[in-house]
Amino acid sequence: MDLSDEQIERYARHILLPEVGGNGQSRLLKSSVLVIGAGGLGSPVVMYLAAAGVGTIGVIDDDLVDLSNLQRQILHTTSRLNMAKVDSAKQIVGELNPDVALIPHRERLDVNNVERLIADYDLVVDGSDNFDTRFLINDACFLASKTLISGAILRFEGQISTYKAYLGSEHHCYRCIFPAPPPPGMIPSCSEAGVFGALAGVVGSAQAVEALKELLGIGKTLAGYLLIYDGLDTIWRKVRVRPDPSC
Repeated sequence: MDLSDEQIERYARHILLPEVGGNGQSRLLKSSVLVIGAGGLGSPVVMYLAAAGVGTIGVIDDDLVDLSNLQRQILHTTSRLNMAKVDSAKQIVGELNPDVALIPHRERLDVNNVERLIADYDLVVDGSDNFDTRFLINDACFLASKTLISGAILRFEGQISTYKAYLGSEHHCYRCIFPAPPPPGMIPSCSEAGVFGALAGVVGSAQAVEALKELLGIGKTLAGYLLIYDGLDTIWRKVRVRPDPSC
């Protein structure tokens, strides 16, 4: 597709990059990403994908904006308290970039709707906050041959990986790292243990970078690796993950 003069100006810093250029920017404008969750991780993911010109962004979340969210969930504002998070996301994306269509899915992801919801998107970014949803998304993306970029945060630590197990046995999936959900109560939630607000920006932004690289087909993917960030001690670790033959 040909870029308009306004689009050339908007995306000029992308177009200057040899790895992106005009063709890459056009590719982003024709791409689609489904983001699971409009919370701490989903917020920077949605914002940066929209700013980058990803043409269609779906957002799944059934929650309302709460005052306690605003410490880290930058999609939302005080004036939008009690608004559906997906509607809040649609409002801010519309103001940020008119090139982008945000499709709100105000529902809770479960076994009955996951296949339908992921079907129309090029890749999936998981910003959910519970193990059951992460396992469900992992399995659904494997069966649907969708690339999955998953992130998680707690207290001062975060982790990111890209899952492409549908490509063959040399690729790991979420279950290769976590074979089963932990026993109830073993790992506290953010609401129980806390989370450093800006950590969501670090990990969510890294997820957005990986998503854009996947859409453009550039750089080295995180498939085969788990990226771990310790925000308190400022340590990044990139750990090689081998597929579990019994997975």
